[in-house]
Amino acid sequence: MKGPHNSIPFVDQGKQSISLEPGGQFELSGAPLETLHQTCAEVNSHLYQVKAVAEEMGIGFLGIGFQPKLVSNPSCQRCDILRNCMPKVCFLGLDMMLQTCIFQVNLDFSSEDVMIRKFRAAMALFANSPFTEGRPNGFLSMRSFANTYLYYSVFWLFSGWYRFVQYVDHALDVPMYFAYRNKKYIDCTGMTFSFFILQQFLAGKLPCLPGELPTYNDWENHMTTLFPEVRLKRYLEMRGADGGPWRRLCALPAFWVPVTGLKTPFRDGLLKHVAEDVLKLAKDGLECRGYKEAGFLNAVAEVARTGVTHAENLLEMYNGEWGQSVDPVFQELLY
Repeated sequence: MKGPHNSIPFVDQGKQSISLEPGGQFELSGAPLETLHQTCAEVNSHLYQVKAVAEEMGIGFLGIGFQPKLVSNPSCQRCDILRNCMPKVCFLGLDMMLQTCIFQVNLDFSSEDVMIRKFRAAMALFANSPFTEGRPNGFLSMRSFANTYLYYSVFWLFSGWYRFVQYVDHALDVPMYFAYRNKKYIDCTGMTFSFFILQQFLAGKLPCLPGELPTYNDWENHMTTLFPEVRLKRYLEMRGADGGPWRRLCALPAFWVPVTGLKTPFRDGLLKHVAEDVLKLAKDGLECRGYKEAGFLNAVAEVARTGVTHAENLLEMYNGEWGQSVDPVFQELLY
């Protein structure tokens, strides 16, 4: 989600950048920092600044995982290519691109085994997208459903043989969307990095880029068009938390389930029991670090204890005091 070819950059100060995503999502890509206190201060500073500017323009920011009422229709070179191709990939492709919003955390890993363990741990307390086109959509996390329906290879992680090479092999076979040359996006839909097409590319005979040879940037750009819940880079990009209230932004990393949230049956109990165990492990680990960071988990501790997600609270208000109107959500979740 970083870099000039995945979004439209506005600010790039040192190791931070701010970008506008295809559906109007406004994104801060923060700097690598040592403690959660520093990360939270960075996020809060960013939100206070954009809120001050936006209020003068009559613009507000909504903390929710799926656009609850409207449908975005942006126009740019990159967006146009994706808009034309996404419906051919999956009927929810455009929904994922234009109507979802996440907040994420990037985690390092020291080995392939550590990568796999962290990858498998990505299941969320942050279900917060129960509305679509002004009414309940039947999910607690419609955003997660759209993502996993579009990109289901994350389930390979539990096969027992998933390694770095499997992720790369899959990425090689996923069709390209575009290449970037001379400040323009070139439509390369249908092409892949698989052996036979790559041979054409290496010979300068790719139909969409005649005379052009592949570059490392082509591969990097291609990797930004894979949309799993966890994106593997030199770090793990944990993308599985619905956009939510400001007070919860510092509570990552977290875990997600799209339909039934923490009430999902798991083995002999419910997923909420797993969440409680994981939160205890997280709390113990943060306390061992010695930076007094465990308080950041308070925002989700109640969710794990009760098993009631923010999406369920929104649905209760929708069916109660909101009179089955989704409009109050714009005030309820306004930053």
